[in-house]
Amino acid sequence: MATVAGVAVEPGHWIGGERAASGAVFTDVSPIDERPIAEIARGGPAEVDAAVAAARRAFPAWARTGRDERARLLHAIADGVEKRTEELSQVETADNGALIRSHRRGVMPRVAHNFRFFADRLLGLGHDDFDTRGHANHVGWDPAGVCALITPWNAPLMLATWKIAPALAAGNTVVLKPAEWTPLTASLLAGIAAEAGLPDGVFNVVQGYGAEVGGPLTAHPDVRRISFTGSVPTARLIAAAAAPNLTPLSLELGGKSPLLVFADADLDLAVDLAVEQYDNAGQVCLAGTRLLVESSVADEFTARFVEKASRLRQGDPRDESTDVGPLIHRRHLERVDGFVRRAEEAGARALIGGGPNGELGGLYYRPTLFTGAPDGAEILTEEVFGPVLTLQTFDTEEQAVAMANGTRFGLAATLATGDPERARRVTERLVAGTVWVNCFFVRDLRAPFGGSRQSGVGRGGGDWSFDFYCDLKNTVTAPWAR
Repeated sequence: MATVAGVAVEPGHWIGGERAASGAVFTDVSPIDERPIAEIARGGPAEVDAAVAAARRAFPAWARTGRDERARLLHAIADGVEKRTEELSQVETADNGALIRSHRRGVMPRVAHNFRFFADRLLGLGHDDFDTRGHANHVGWDPAGVCALITPWNAPLMLATWKIAPALAAGNTVVLKPAEWTPLTASLLAGIAAEAGLPDGVFNVVQGYGAEVGGPLTAHPDVRRISFTGSVPTARLIAAAAAPNLTPLSLELGGKSPLLVFADADLDLAVDLAVEQYDNAGQVCLAGTRLLVESSVADEFTARFVEKASRLRQGDPRDESTDVGPLIHRRHLERVDGFVRRAEEAGARALIGGGPNGELGGLYYRPTLFTGAPDGAEILTEEVFGPVLTLQTFDTEEQAVAMANGTRFGLAATLATGDPERARRVTERLVAGTVWVNCFFVRDLRAPFGGSRQSGVGRGGGDWSFDFYCDLKNTVTAPWAR
């Protein structure tokens, strides 16, 4: 048993309703100070086989469980999350370095909401029957089977439950592989689910590395759905592993999203939106990291941005007054710094930041803003996933749209303008799964979520989640003889 932030955390897997160890472990390191905080069971093909077998055994009974009972159990899990919000927040902050204030006020409440939303949505799931020449059509959502869920480290529990909740609500069983850099809250969730009364084998967790756990899990012939959130290169490996079994995939991938600022925008709002892109130290797939600003207001916008961004307080994420915490891992810091160094070599100039925070040391990277990057530069086209923004200018609406759409990604876009008609014109032409106009990060679980181009495959949220996690079936019945 590990103790993290005063909370006891089981370091083993959760398979078939029991904790399971492995012959090997890996060390979990806190990004706050790079100190080891737990030795976690290091799974492999044997643990994957055991977890999938447990999920497969549990599937028939769970699939037959009535909607009311499934919804009740999901609400019970939500109750457990809410009772342990402070513990989950403390452990998550120790494990991934995100702000404790964000976990307390937004992230952990959202975890509970994920379960409640899909529990309630399940009860209303349906399609009106319709007639075809006297024959009745009935559309149903049949549970698919064992779902393999592979989740990221930047918002570990929130993004995992965004998949777990609809998969379980739909009547499937789950094998979760958390990110190896942030394994802890998945283990806590397993305990919460068991306390809520979820039957053994319905929810399973296998800890470990991608190649050792994710590889055999995504290639497993008994897996009926795969949902992954992470990078494009890993998504390609998963798609290749799933291909022989034709396992349906849902992929939520990266982005290089634009934030467009037109001259008619409220500049105070535009600056607030732009500085907000440093949230979670820039480790947000939806972040609008490319600031595209109309030339006539670029100087004023830039001055206000630099002034506001310079007031961000970087430090220990456990301090409620901290605005920007550390990056997740030494390897990730080196990756982010590599982008920054190459951007400078290509001719970009850092107006703020431009390197690690020398005063804090460790994994703290200064919020950075680049200007002057040449067209097509790596820093303008590739996802950095750190506190690194770029600023470019445009002269016309046409040019702004072309620049916004000028990457291989299409996850999100943010637009600041005071003209509703311009907002309509521009948003219609933007390639993005989500567009925010004069706002950012307003997310409703009823809305579809996903990316275009290489930002993803498929959509989650609302009934779209049930469509993915179920086999839709149409039953056509002839008129009954009288």
